[in-house]
Amino acid sequence: MALKKIVVTGLGSTSPLAGNAPDTWAALLAGKSGARTLEQEWVSKYDLPVTFAAQIAVSPDEVLERVETKRLDPSSQFALIAGREAFADAGSPEVDPGRLAVDWATGIGGIWTLVDAWEVLREKGPRRVMPMTVPMLMPNGPGAAVGMDLHARAGIRTVVSACASSTESIVNAYEHLQAGYADVVIAGGSEAAVHPLPVASFAAMQALSKRNDSPETASRPYDVSRDGFVLGEGAAALVLETEEHALARGAKIYAEVIGGAVTSDAYHITAPDPEGSGAARAVLNALAVTGARLDEVIHINAHATSTPVGDVAEYAALRRVFGELLDNIPISATKASTGHLLGGAGAIEALFTVMALHTNTAPPTINVHDIDPDVSIDLVTAPRPIGTGVAISNSFGFGGHNAVAAFRSYPR
Repeated sequence: MALKKIVVTGLGSTSPLAGNAPDTWAALLAGKSGARTLEQEWVSKYDLPVTFAAQIAVSPDEVLERVETKRLDPSSQFALIAGREAFADAGSPEVDPGRLAVDWATGIGGIWTLVDAWEVLREKGPRRVMPMTVPMLMPNGPGAAVGMDLHARAGIRTVVSACASSTESIVNAYEHLQAGYADVVIAGGSEAAVHPLPVASFAAMQALSKRNDSPETASRPYDVSRDGFVLGEGAAALVLETEEHALARGAKIYAEVIGGAVTSDAYHITAPDPEGSGAARAVLNALAVTGARLDEVIHINAHATSTPVGDVAEYAALRRVFGELLDNIPISATKASTGHLLGGAGAIEALFTVMALHTNTAPPTINVHDIDPDVSIDLVTAPRPIGTGVAISNSFGFGGHNAVAAFRSYPR
């Protein structure tokens, strides 16, 4: 069966940089950082070793109705904001609800609801636990919120694959459109884990940067002085549809989705395979879906979390795939600006990859002053023209999850 052309027609986000997709992209190009010192009382209450994170820039209270914020965990609030924006940006397509689907993702889900409910149970007893606790804490809650709001009846699916989750949701959306399950799919991911428990847990793993005196410069992918990632939160959504459907309704098209792939390392629950073999297979498989050549790749949005081990492992995978070609492929590591959105990271980085192709501009990687000699790449440190071609977005997660989405410039 011949492959259909799948295109991106809508983008939405709420992030540590801004409350919507255009402003987030503008802030990224301007080299801004979303990391800042946490002002919450729980930082001192629990004597947390890390006192900063990349929190959402615009509170959902400023965007959603009060009843929505009361009945949704923050992870679902973020999803609803991003999903609505993406759908509106796509022109609010008039599509049969039975042909509209949602492929969503999260790494952790409703942790605020879960832990708050446990504290209520311990301190006040079972009668004070909210009836909406289970729907609010479910990992599928964010996807369900988007699907119910947009009346999507072709399926609402949720991926939970740690930090590879929302890239996998985009891969799933592509495959579901190819299979004919829907004409339009809202794909993305969200995370709301800037909470004392994840902060303490990631810090205990030595995964977080401890640059409490300089949050804005803490995330520094590939720099010799990198010491861990910056925890972030937010959501991003992409509207995918068949080119035939998009053209028939006169939609604007940002880019073409040419494929995606998911592999696994089966190596370690938290550490990546140092040889990058599983990650390399994901890149190769994503490009192979439509037969894209390695020399067509003009841009990479790297997973690049700013951890000493992870950055080198991803480099090993990319070198394994591209060989000498890698030397001339502009690479952006945008977590330096947004922090690490965990299950939402792949979605916002896919959005950045699409915008890079749409605007012919690779976004900058901030905070890198002395690149690791073990990482020989063309790192983009200021906005740079990239021409037209293929771009990939990489995501890798605890459990050995690897997911890669591949996009191509769309003629305008």
